[in-house]
Amino acid sequence: MAEPQKSILIAEIGAAHGVRGEVRVKAHTGDPLAIADYGPLHDSRGGVFRVKSMRHLKDDMLVVAFEGVTDRTAAEKLNRTKLHVDRSALPPPDEDEFYHADLEGLVVETTAGEPVGTVVAVANFGAGDLLEVRRPGGASVYVPFTRAVVPILDFAAGKAIVEPPEGLLDEAREPEGEDTP
Repeated sequence: MAEPQKSILIAEIGAAHGVRGEVRVKAHTGDPLAIADYGPLHDSRGGVFRVKSMRHLKDDMLVVAFEGVTDRTAAEKLNRTKLHVDRSALPPPDEDEFYHADLEGLVVETTAGEPVGTVVAVANFGAGDLLEVRRPGGASVYVPFTRAVVPILDFAAGKAIVEPPEGLLDEAREPEGEDTP
């Protein structure tokens, strides 16, 4: 049985634009106009979206007309819809580049072979990418996604090997000096 394809978020529909069914779309691709290069897009509910026309608005924002969306009322219902493509539709990343979906699901262990958890997400709060690693028991820890901290990514083995900064993986403790009931 074939493994299901990972779905990659490439854009998000925003507000309606005008009265003819166009919408604003925030692209998550290097070239915003590339969202039409991957074939039909889909949402999490199985809806299929085919780009009829689009134009660049500014930065990563587009104005897009989708087939079958012909008026403002229909366009307004699409607000906040996340648009995806199957991972197989995207070109292979360059060396030292990764799709977040390729990192999600990797088993994380230390360079000493100690299990840490599983990558569940990639986040960036402004200071660089972080791997959110769910630890056994459900708690998560954020690991800086740098070559120094994550020296080895072995996609074939499904592993990320980490050399975490001191204290990062220590168990949570009660603050000293506080009484517990």
